[in-house]
Amino acid sequence: MKRRIIRGFLGVLAMLAMVVVGYPVAAWVGSTIPQNSDWTGPDTGMDIMVETNGTHTSIVVPIVSDLKDWRETFPSAARAVPSGEMPTHISIGYGEREVFLDVPTWGDLEVSTALRIATMGGDSLLRVSHYVRPAPSEHHRPLRITHDQYAQLVEAIESAVPDLPPDESREELRGTYVDDAYYDALGDYTMGNTCNSWVGERLAEAGIPMGLWTPFAGGVMKWIPEPSDDSTVS
Repeated sequence: MKRRIIRGFLGVLAMLAMVVVGYPVAAWVGSTIPQNSDWTGPDTGMDIMVETNGTHTSIVVPIVSDLKDWRETFPSAARAVPSGEMPTHISIGYGEREVFLDVPTWGDLEVSTALRIATMGGDSLLRVSHYVRPAPSEHHRPLRITHDQYAQLVEAIESAVPDLPPDESREELRGTYVDDAYYDALGDYTMGNTCNSWVGERLAEAGIPMGLWTPFAGGVMKWIPEPSDDSTVS
C-alpha cells in the first residue's frame, strides 16, 4: 500500500513536470511554425495595431471606417473617455470571465482559480479598451493591412460576439479596469485557447503572418515588427 501511494505521488509529480516544462516548449514550437509567411504589407490600406502589456495581447482597430462601425457592436465605443474626448480606436482582447471581472493583478489570482482554468477552463469575455489617437510604440505596434484583410479581421473578431435579438442592446459588464468595458463572448477559455492564441488566430484568419499556436504574448508579438520612427496610425 505504501509503495502504491509513493508511486501515485511520483506519477502526479511527473505529470506536473510535463505540464510545467512541456507547455512552454509546445508554445514555443507552435508559435514558430509560420502561417501566411508569403504575405507582404501593402503601401495603402487599413492601419491597425497589435498591443501587449507583456502578458496579454489585443487588437487595436479604428472605431469608424468605411468597412465597420464598432459602435454598433460595442456600445462603450460611442462614449467619451475620462478626458472628455471621443475615442478614435478600441482594443479588443479575449480572456477568462472570472479573471477579467474579479482579479485586478496576477498577485490576486487564487491558486484554486488558476488550477480550475488550467484543468477545466472557464467562460470567456471580450475586453474593450478605448483610445484617442494611440501612438505607435514597442507595446503598440502598427500594422498596415489591405481592405480585404480588414474585412476578414472584422469577421474573425465578430465570430466571438454572440448574436443579439432585434432591438436589444448588448450588455456591458464592469471589471478590473474601470475605464474598460467587458462583453460576453462565445467559446471557452482554456490552456489551448488563451487570450494570446485568440489574437493570433484572428490575425491569421485575416491572412496576416502569425505562428500556428500562440498561447503567450511573445509568440504573437514576435510576428509584429516594432515601429519605425516615422510610423503613424490614422
